[in-house]
Amino acid sequence: MTSNSSAVREALLRLRQETEAQATALDGDLRSLFEASRSSNADDEHDPEGSTIAFERAQLTAVLDAARRRLAELDVALRRIDEGSYGICERCFRPIPAERLVARPSARTCVACARRR
Repeated sequence: MTSNSSAVREALLRLRQETEAQATALDGDLRSLFEASRSSNADDEHDPEGSTIAFERAQLTAVLDAARRRLAELDVALRRIDEGSYGICERCFRPIPAERLVARPSARTCVACARRR
């Protein structure tokens, strides 16, 4: 492993750790919301004060799902580093531009191949 791939690996591991912490916090928030809604008999569907518990639950669930998907993508990126294929497009086998990897570290395709999808 080159020093550059070591630096990229460390950056991916940091992102993974941050994302995992976010997912854990969101999971806790969602559990708390479920517990709060079980102990309350409020008619949240007709509450004029704002968003409903159902809306909050759906929103939290969507954000948690996105965090879990990002974790999976980061895991794939880490495996690709270990295999030596990180930064190579899975479709055309050309290098993925560094700018794309900075913007999206878990990118598996170059911009041209991503557009074709």
